[in-house]
Amino acid sequence: MGAQRGKDLLLKIESGGQFVTVAGLRAKRLAFNAQTVDATDSESAGRWRELLAGAGVQRASVSGSGLFRNAESDALTRTVFFAGQIVDWQIVVPAFGTLSGPFQITALEYAGRHDGEITFEIAMESAGALVFGGEA
Repeated sequence: MGAQRGKDLLLKIESGGQFVTVAGLRAKRLAFNAQTVDATDSESAGRWRELLAGAGVQRASVSGSGLFRNAESDALTRTVFFAGQIVDWQIVVPAFGTLSGPFQITALEYAGRHDGEITFEIAMESAGALVFGGEA
């Protein structure tokens, strides 16, 4: 993947059977993690740690900050957060692909300056199996 514009990474939420863009995110982050399972025992060669392949827990986290696209996307995001719902989201990474699946909002923060717009920060954690689609 070559250099890409950061503004092209999109965060979308499922609403009424289709995915709608949530916000104009100015900063975004998508991270994948895999927990390891240590399978080392007294017979491990040279006492080197051994890991059990395919046994760890995988997860994805998404965070971003920016401006809500409109009042509807703001209201939808707030509703999902306060209800503690797990809903389907899409994260579109140009020239890489689209990640889709259930996420739960774990943090939602608002801020504003007296001479500027209201901004928000969001953090989400995967809540089930994710599907990766080819190049976006």
